[in-house]
Amino acid sequence: MVKSILIVDDDPKIVELIEIYLSNEGYILFKAYDGEQALASMEINKVDLVILDVMMPKVDGLEVCKQIRQVNTLPILMLSAKAEDMDKIIGIMTGADDYMIKPFNPLELAVRVKALLRRVAMDQRQMSNELGRCVRIGSLEINKDTHTVMVEGQQIKVTSLEFDILYLLSSHRGRVFSSEEIFEGVWKEDGYGASKTVMVHISNLREKLEKATGGEKIITTVWGVGYKIEA
Repeated sequence: MVKSILIVDDDPKIVELIEIYLSNEGYILFKAYDGEQALASMEINKVDLVILDVMMPKVDGLEVCKQIRQVNTLPILMLSAKAEDMDKIIGIMTGADDYMIKPFNPLELAVRVKALLRRVAMDQRQMSNELGRCVRIGSLEINKDTHTVMVEGQQIKVTSLEFDILYLLSSHRGRVFSSEEIFEGVWKEDGYGASKTVMVHISNLREKLEKATGGEKIITTVWGVGYKIEA
């Protein structure tokens, strides 16, 4: 099935550049030049992935990302002219799946887009092959079939990456996973140097779980080693 991508940037030249490279891959492409246009496009078009600039007029990329994440777990690749680590952390905590700094190599962007879409496809195939996979931890129910996390009948909204991290840890309770192992298991890429990325995703996931469970500690940090869920 042909995948559709929404390109969002207030610089028409950047949108055109991305469009040229991605059109060669056969994707269906939608374009928006500010946050309001992006959200409007999401309402009327079926989109499989969003390429989203951070700094835009009217509604910035971080706010757009937050609003998308309220209703959708599709992959989001964020673009920014700023290279500071804090910007990356904020972008990831907002719900982005990947992050590139301008100026970027458009060939690398195309490769990252393909990798994100491939990971989603692999998750969906794995989900369809694993019937009846449901893990319970106290009041928490993690359902691999429906890709949902529930607490007493109420769904916790988590991103696709957050779900994969939680399912990995919960289906191997008692085992400590290093940041590199989590990155390789979830992102399907080399985990070297990925500790900060994993830390931010787990921090965001913990906040959601503790808020939903009334402060219950689900994920434990084993300092200097990694993370686990107690057996």
